[in-house]
Amino acid sequence: MIELEGVPELIDPVMVAAFEGWNDAGDAASTAVAHLEREWKGEVFAALDAEDYYDFQVNRPTVFMDGGLRKITWPTTRLSVVRVGGEKPRDLVLVRGIEPSMRWRSFCNELLGFAHELGVELVVILGALLGDTPHTRPVPVSGVTSDPDLAQRMDLEETKYEGPTGIVGVLQEACTHAGVPAVSLWAAVPHYVSQPPNPKATLALLNRLEDLLDLRVPQGELPEDARAWQVGVDQLAAEDSEVAEYVQTLEEALDTAELPEASGEAIAREFERYLRRRDGNPPGGHATADGGEGGSFRRDTPGGGRNRPPKPDASGGSPGNEAKGEDAKGEDARGEDARGEDAKDEDARGEDQDSSED
Repeated sequence: MIELEGVPELIDPVMVAAFEGWNDAGDAASTAVAHLEREWKGEVFAALDAEDYYDFQVNRPTVFMDGGLRKITWPTTRLSVVRVGGEKPRDLVLVRGIEPSMRWRSFCNELLGFAHELGVELVVILGALLGDTPHTRPVPVSGVTSDPDLAQRMDLEETKYEGPTGIVGVLQEACTHAGVPAVSLWAAVPHYVSQPPNPKATLALLNRLEDLLDLRVPQGELPEDARAWQVGVDQLAAEDSEVAEYVQTLEEALDTAELPEASGEAIAREFERYLRRRDGNPPGGHATADGGEGGSFRRDTPGGGRNRPPKPDASGGSPGNEAKGEDAKGEDARGEDARGEDAKDEDARGEDQDSSED
């Protein structure tokens, strides 16, 4: 039985969920929901019974001291609610937990029971997967749904994926069958630096959530953390020629692909986000792009050896970078210089010919 005592009547509620585990490369998705909970001071109002869904040999409880008393924290999934202020206030129901070890259908049904009781109008599930994407470029974030009407209305992709799935895919399909609109936002994390945290991917998910829900998310220290993360990975790549070469290969593959991040719509979204911020008031393994298990690339492995990242297909890579326009300008400039030199050569030859005729 679901008890929701103490929860106020919600305004246009949206459920935002993320789960640690296979669908959370770099902890990017679960950190995004934790950030929302922390910045908006979310209050936990419910938790699922850990006995029903978790194998404690896989996800072990932890012991801590509280005022001289030993207590145990059990792995579970908790729900909190936050109110987003502004001209049009609305509530977010935040779901943060661990991918369950068992009874996934019952797990999804229980979450949907909460959604029904709270009057949730939309479910947004955040995920992160390992991909062939360079850390030097904007993090690709794709929005997918199983609902064709929702895909058209919210400018999302209608999912066509077939293969292994995690709790994100199962929960989205459960929402679809229950008639609850659901969207999944996926960030692509570079597989060669998959170890958490990845603040750059977390920030990209929150930016995409802003666009989707038309609200302003306080970013806190995330932008600075994202810059520091990229500087650290840049230094790592500079110290290892194999990593540097691999990153360059990914960049070149990306430069030849279609670039939605540089499209007019993406630029418009970025400008709208800027206006929102200027005018607003502050208030285990992982999934991969092909559905398989992914690991991380580390220069120094526990055994003293070194794992080499696989060489990508020349046509592969994830879409998106904002530097192609600059590269194109560089090519144009080089073309102009080359044409200028050719013209000078032609003039010089013409003068020599006139002199010989005289």
